Amino acid sequence: MMTTQDSRLIIISAPSGAGKTSLSKRLIAQHDDIAVAVSHTTRAPRPAEKDGEDYHFVSEREFEQLIDADGFLEFAEVFGKYYGTSKQAVQVLLDQAKNVLLEIDWQGAQNIRRLMPDSISIFILPPSKQALRARLTNRGQDSEQIINLRMRDALNQISHYQEYDFVIVNDDFEQAFAELESIVYNQSYQPHIDAKAVTEFVAGLMGDGV
Repeated sequence: MMTTQDSRLIIISAPSGAGKTSLSKRLIAQHDDIAVAVSHTTRAPRPAEKDGEDYHFVSEREFEQLIDADGFLEFAEVFGKYYGTSKQAVQVLLDQAKNVLLEIDWQGAQNIRRLMPDSISIFILPPSKQALRARLTNRGQDSEQIINLRMRDALNQISHYQEYDFVIVNDDFEQAFAELESIVYNQSYQPHIDAKAVTEFVAGLMGDGV
């Protein structure tokens, strides 16, 4: 996997419902030099999701064949379903001098940082546990049982936030987007919530139940 002087990998991680997909879509829509590497998954598509646009929806057998062929830059199992980033898809975009955006979890981020240490990694935090649960509930996509699982997974995801180069608290979408743009294009930013406040927020979040 090779980057060029004009291209790099941008890793964005967040618990489900924190807003990473909305932020990523806005970034891609406004900047032609950024493209998303569409992940493969074995889960079923949600309403309005399109194959090849939101994900490449494949069978478990097809996914395992890609694993055997060393076709993934990273992959992980989440709630019994596989998710993975195709090496070929990423390299094609890098060869076009695109900055490649990867929406992946902390496990995939660890793998990619090890393979490509020049990548930029960004973690998106929700403003509160209550806001995160509300966002998951309002999507109307999951049962209460799945929402509880996602909330527990969110705590696991959040526990790795300090591994990332930058952290954004998405309590105001426009502010969070401005910070994301600044990171991607300047590799620096002025967060609207200071590091101490983030640390205190995460400590409180991790100390509570789901």
